[in-house]
Amino acid sequence: MTPDDEFALLARLRRDVPLAGTAGVLAASRQISRQLFGAGALDGPLSLPGVSDVVVNGPGVVWVDRGTGLVDSGLRVDSERELRELAHRLVAAAGRRLDDARPFADARLPDGTRVHVVLPPVASQGTTISLRVPPRRTFSLDDLVRAASVAPAGADLLRQLVAARVSFVVTGGTGTGKTTILSALLSEADPRHRLLLVEDAAELLPRHPHVVRLEARPANAEGAGAVGLADLVRQALRMRPDRLVVGEVRGVEVTDLLAALNTGHEGGCATVHANRPRDVPARFEALGAAAGLSRATTHAQLSAGLQAVVHLHRDPHGGRVVESLSVIRSAGGLAEAHVGMWLAPGRYGPGPAAAELAELVGVA
Repeated sequence: MTPDDEFALLARLRRDVPLAGTAGVLAASRQISRQLFGAGALDGPLSLPGVSDVVVNGPGVVWVDRGTGLVDSGLRVDSERELRELAHRLVAAAGRRLDDARPFADARLPDGTRVHVVLPPVASQGTTISLRVPPRRTFSLDDLVRAASVAPAGADLLRQLVAARVSFVVTGGTGTGKTTILSALLSEADPRHRLLLVEDAAELLPRHPHVVRLEARPANAEGAGAVGLADLVRQALRMRPDRLVVGEVRGVEVTDLLAALNTGHEGGCATVHANRPRDVPARFEALGAAAGLSRATTHAQLSAGLQAVVHLHRDPHGGRVVESLSVIRSAGGLAEAHVGMWLAPGRYGPGPAAAELAELVGVA
């Protein structure tokens, strides 16, 4: 925002905000602060309890997700100019570039909120802003049982999974609660264990006494200084981890993670986008191919190093549910995921790989 823009804003506030005593002055001050430094008109939705996402699809409705899917927040931003100014300010504060030559950007606010922006004419409906709010609290497995996200017996089985130091991934689509579940599971880890968390942005919040965080760094406006997840995974392996945790596997770091899982690093875990447990091997195959691994190598390392899949989905009402716990098998040289136990409330029960799962987690 230029000095001229700031003077114009102040003039508009003087005209629009009635300065009636102390209350008026404070209201005007808060509005100025939001417009100059915060998320402007989006500050209100961002501060709502339980909000995980705030999106604006050009001028108009501001949508929020509070755990039941996107709904109208009741707030509107009708000015394309205001949206564009907000987008530029958010991205510039993170040292990223956004202009007509590069009309899209990812950024991260100081509180960890992730920002994605697309400008017109690429976004034909107007400036589009997507905000992903980091978790503000850590949910325990008992909390998830009370929220009907997992059956009570399912929570006990997940505790046994962690206690047995099984290597696993948490999977699901966007917004299914993968980070929330992984934080809850890591909170169950032995307090004597040293947890090495490698993330793009610090989102995992396990309740654990020994946590070390490594956070990726994007390139600056000149395109220099980037530190990627692959670099951090290699560094983490030199830091005596009892459990190596990758917040989200989506690039070449898959090679280092698979290598770690195959070299004695028990209890390693990560999140991966996958629509179904049986899609997990294909997802790793695609990531491995992008990183230069052959299909045979990826499947061999996956079968030998990864043992289980915790899968999540959203129910028809938008609620987040821990659907199943699967085991990884090798068949004909290819890794396969087979459900060992269905974990959702009202559906808890054994799957086709129940015996293998019982052996894996040490259940008689």
